Order: sequence, then C-alpha cells, then structure tokens
Amino acid sequence: MAVNEGTTILNSAYLAVEYIDSFLPDNPLQQPFKDAWNYMLDHYTKFQIATWGSLLVHEFSYFLLCLPGFVFQFIPYMQKYKIQQDKPETWEKQWKCLKTLLFNHFFIQLPLICGTYYFTEYFNIPYTWEKMPRWYVLLAQCLGCAVIEDAWHYFLHRLLHHKRVYKYIHKVHHEFVSPFGMQAEYAHPLETLILGTGFFIGILVFCNHVVFLWAWVICRLMETIDVHSGYDLPLNPLHLIPFYAGARFHDFHHMNFIEPVYVSKTCLRFSSLNLSYVDESSVT
Repeated sequence: MAVNEGTTILNSAYLAVEYIDSFLPDNPLQQPFKDAWNYMLDHYTKFQIATWGSLLVHEFSYFLLCLPGFVFQFIPYMQKYKIQQDKPETWEKQWKCLKTLLFNHFFIQLPLICGTYYFTEYFNIPYTWEKMPRWYVLLAQCLGCAVIEDAWHYFLHRLLHHKRVYKYIHKVHHEFVSPFGMQAEYAHPLETLILGTGFFIGILVFCNHVVFLWAWVICRLMETIDVHSGYDLPLNPLHLIPFYAGARFHDFHHMNFIEPVYVSKTCLRFSSLNLSYVDESSVT
C-alpha cells in the first residue's frame, strides 16, 4: 500500500514538473548544444566518447571547480570566509596534493573509466540526442545517486576510521588538517576504490543515457570539492539543498579527526549531529 502511494506521488510530481516545463521558454543554448552533441557522435566512436570524453569531463570539471578556491587564497577579502584562518595553504602542500591527485586520476580512475564503453554496450545505454532525458529527469536521477552514494560513503567512511585500519588507508586523506578544494580526491589508491564504489552503484540503478554519466560526475564533483574547499561562503547555492552539511561540517571533521557518527555530506543525513571526538593517538 505504502509503495503504491509512493509511486502515485512520484508520478504526480513528474507530471507536475513536465507540465511546468512546457511553459518555460526555450533554452537558447539547446540548439548549439544539440549541434555540438551530434557533431561529436558523427566524428568520434562510442569508445572514444565513453572513454576519452568521460576523462575530459572529469578532469575539466574537477580543476574548473577547484579554481575559485585556489584563487581565493590570493584575495584578502575572501579570508574572512576561510574556516581555519590560522592554517593557510602552502605551495608545498598543494604541489604534493597535485602529484598524488594526477597519479590517482590516470593510474586508478582512468582504467575504471575505460570500462565505461563496455558498460554502455552491455546495458544498451543510448548516446543519441533523441533519447537524451529531460533536465528534470537528470536532476532526479542525480539526486537518487547522491542518496545511494551518501549511504555507502557514510558506512564505508566509518569503517575506514576504525582504529585498526585508519593508519593504513584513510590517514592519507587526513594529512591535510585544513582541507582545500583540490584535496577532495587526494586519497590512498585503496580508498579511491573503496569509497568510489558508491559512485557506481547509483549508475547501475539509474543510468539510461551516456549524458547521465557525465551529469552525475559533475554533480558529485561539485559536492565533494565544495565540502573540501575550506571556505564557508554565504551565497553558496548548494546550501539551498535541504540537509546539505557543507564545508563547515567537513572541515570540522578534518580539523578534529572526528570518528563518524558523522554528518553525511549530501541531501540526507544517515546520522545525527552527535559528533564524538577521537584522540588522534588512538587511531594512528
């Protein structure tokens, strides 16, 4: 009964959004985007699109989203929004972070990205413009992925903070007590695989077009780079998301080595705000 009611509510919400969308003005960027998409399909193979296209989307999005936080360190006015003002980023730390980041991207993540083409072929995931889902469908799918990934991240992150395994894997990510945006994917290779699994679970559930893969990559990067940015900006649009914890909570976690029970990062919290302190000596 409850399932049927939930389905009815979702169907009603979908019809309502579809009805509202019919009154919205045409997107002036839609035709150029359509032309670019069809050009891509005409000039590149599915393997090239799924592999190198996905890599480009990830790398371009990652460093573009990191750019504001990188620039903020040179703007005195922005320092009032920095959460840990007594711990500025150093060039040494940023260079160390970049080297590890590039290793993870090209030697851990790229081999996984190479499987994208075979995933789309096995599940008959379309590439064509005509089968591309509407914006509100993509948004709902990304929200669903965020909930799934957040649940996975919460429980596996909690496991990685266990005193018997912390020093072997997750301690690498906590080398930076004051995080910055580029550090979002700075992690031990095993952590990249363990926590990254949650990213792919939602894809298995929701993926119905290759553009969804890229939309979910961008949404996930927006969230993780924001919570690692080290800045709590007052006009951050992500704060409009209900229950979004944001940079301040995650910064607090890095600063104090908080063992989860931990504030989950995206739209739903799988724990309360009952944060408990852990002496670093107990987990190192």
